[in-house]
Amino acid sequence: MKPIDQYHKWVEWSNKDQVYIGKCPDLITGIHGDDPVMLYAELCEVVDDVIQHFESAGKPLPNPQVRPMHEIA
Repeated sequence: MKPIDQYHKWVEWSNKDQVYIGKCPDLITGIHGDDPVMLYAELCEVVDDVIQHFESAGKPLPNPQVRPMHEIA
């Protein structure tokens, strides 16, 4: 499994902000945008960049804490 696959990532609509919010709470606070598909792709890039930063600095990645409610078998 790739390191990025350990972290739960999702996109949801924010009524308050009227934009889609991309989240990966174990690594970043979030990003936002108007297109949910493009936002998810950008979210994955940002998360991958964060992982690469940890690895290049020789720091251990945080343990994943946020998990989906239902795991896919």
